[in-house]
Amino acid sequence: MNIIKILKSGNCCLALLILLTLTPQIAPKAMAQGTVSEMLVKRTANFGIDGLGTSDLWNQTTWTTMLPQNGPYKGTSIKGRNTRVKMMYSETGIYCLFSCEDSLLTASLTEDFAELYKEDVVEVFLWPDQAYPVYFEYELSPLDYELVLIIPNLKGKLRGWAPWNYKDDLKVQHATSITGGEKKSGARIQGWIAEFFIPYKLLNPLLQSKPQPGQKWKGNFYRIDYDKNTTHFSWNPTRGNFHDYERFGTLIFE
Repeated sequence: MNIIKILKSGNCCLALLILLTLTPQIAPKAMAQGTVSEMLVKRTANFGIDGLGTSDLWNQTTWTTMLPQNGPYKGTSIKGRNTRVKMMYSETGIYCLFSCEDSLLTASLTEDFAELYKEDVVEVFLWPDQAYPVYFEYELSPLDYELVLIIPNLKGKLRGWAPWNYKDDLKVQHATSITGGEKKSGARIQGWIAEFFIPYKLLNPLLQSKPQPGQKWKGNFYRIDYDKNTTHFSWNPTRGNFHDYERFGTLIFE
């Protein structure tokens, strides 16, 4: 239908309605520009979370390395701060595993839904439906405190909304562990592990049904480390801001 002709006819309301209807179909093509990373997400049976990643089912998939996207080590590995991630999916949810080399545990916050990103943290962003700039964010600290958000991002203007009635089968299962030191703020360590399971039920209404083989989501993985110079690690580099959803990578479900 010719929008120009409709506008000339004076029927602006009809033209606006058509534009709003077409926008979700057009937006994904523009947003996809600049995305380069792809990850094949393996299917798995359900298993328990222990914060160590000891389940044999994790052997079904390989580690993906995350590199610094800022500072003097941008785009290269940092000795002693190697960062890796794995992701799988099951009938009921998404599994994630982070392995973070570290030397100093910079984490003092001891409550869920605190501003965890101001200290050492890992984060995952999931964007199942690219028709709208609304996505899911999950953060976990080395001390095993979480931040769960839905983010509406309207041209860089964003706000995080926490889940309502967050309990029982809606809750994320999560656990962390420390290697080479104590699990306390300021401890000298060698690294830490974060493991968690995100139930599909929590992703409603962003997710209408569980992912199917061949389906593609957008998403990203991050780590912020506060040793000396603060370093931001990412799977698919963004343009400075972790909420740059146009630079999310592509998750392909096997």
